[in-house]
Amino acid sequence: MSYVRPKKSLGQHFLKDKNIAQKIVDAIDGFNQKKVLEIGPGTGVLTSMLIEKDLDFYAIEVDQEAYGFLKATYPSLGEKLILKNFLKIDLKDTFNEPITIIGNFPYNISSQIFFKVLENRDLVPDVVCMIQKEVAGRIKASHGNKTYGILSVFLQAFYDIHYLFTVGPKVFDPPPKVNSAVIHLKRNNRKALGCNEEMFFRVVKTGFNQRRKTLRNSLKSILLNLPTDNEIFNKRPEQLSVDDFINLTNLIETSK
Repeated sequence: MSYVRPKKSLGQHFLKDKNIAQKIVDAIDGFNQKKVLEIGPGTGVLTSMLIEKDLDFYAIEVDQEAYGFLKATYPSLGEKLILKNFLKIDLKDTFNEPITIIGNFPYNISSQIFFKVLENRDLVPDVVCMIQKEVAGRIKASHGNKTYGILSVFLQAFYDIHYLFTVGPKVFDPPPKVNSAVIHLKRNNRKALGCNEEMFFRVVKTGFNQRRKTLRNSLKSILLNLPTDNEIFNKRPEQLSVDDFINLTNLIETSK
């Protein structure tokens, strides 16, 4: 097999520019951990370069056709080439030490991948990935920005976000209709949120579900009869930093 068909149902846009691929792969140089997992290697443009590095390298692919191609092209990977859905594997079960995640993420599941990373944040100190530029902008956005949202807050709570570079559509097969971007998520020093984590996630999600309303109105289902005289309730969710959301969560918890 010399060619893998890009499948729309899997959101596949295969990178074909080796210079861009090299820049992505080089972005993990200097990381502390040598164990690396590539998500969705597809035709193996990143894989071929990652194999050359001094790494304990794994790749996970859900597409049977791409898996067959990679197995034939890179037989040295052996059982480290995994035919599974990344979203459905138990990372802690599969890897017992910190692992860097790298990949050209399918646009249609990039948010789900990030939520999976968040669940396993103490196992994943670094992520280098190519995603839709618009999504990268949202993740990187600071509070007060209109693109700041749920994913911004959740990821910035536990990771420092570095925007590395923009990638145009022509370097993909098939070309997407939008620009892409490569970002680096680096685990920050926050071990715990300092509030009820479950409530924090609930407050952020509920607030942004009606982002144009003030928190006094958007959080009614959580606040019930709690006092809302604190000025924070006059704000909209996009005006709150991660620390503000932590303080808000504690305020709600202590007022119960």
